[in-house]
Amino acid sequence: MRDPVTMAKVKGILQALSDAEPGHAVEVRIPPYSAIQCGTGPKHTRGTPPNVVEMKAETLFALTAGEIAWSAAVSSGEIHASGERSDLSALFEKIRMHS
Repeated sequence: MRDPVTMAKVKGILQALSDAEPGHAVEVRIPPYSAIQCGTGPKHTRGTPPNVVEMKAETLFALTAGEIAWSAAVSSGEIHASGERSDLSALFEKIRMHS
């Protein structure tokens, strides 16, 4: 069951990512809450996208709050990132500075 408070917070953060870096090059997934496409580059339309970032909501919150570093979360397996455009560390830094 999806918690409505968590869902609202996830959607707000994903909207901030999309606003800060519009596009369709990277798919960001926060199961079971939501997913978006963001980032400049080739648009993905079918099948599994080549650039995917997936994490739990708790990881998203900690990353956005600056409580964990992107590289540490990737190294520990809290973030699964694949593809040449999947390093979103600068994007998270950007939205953290504007919140």
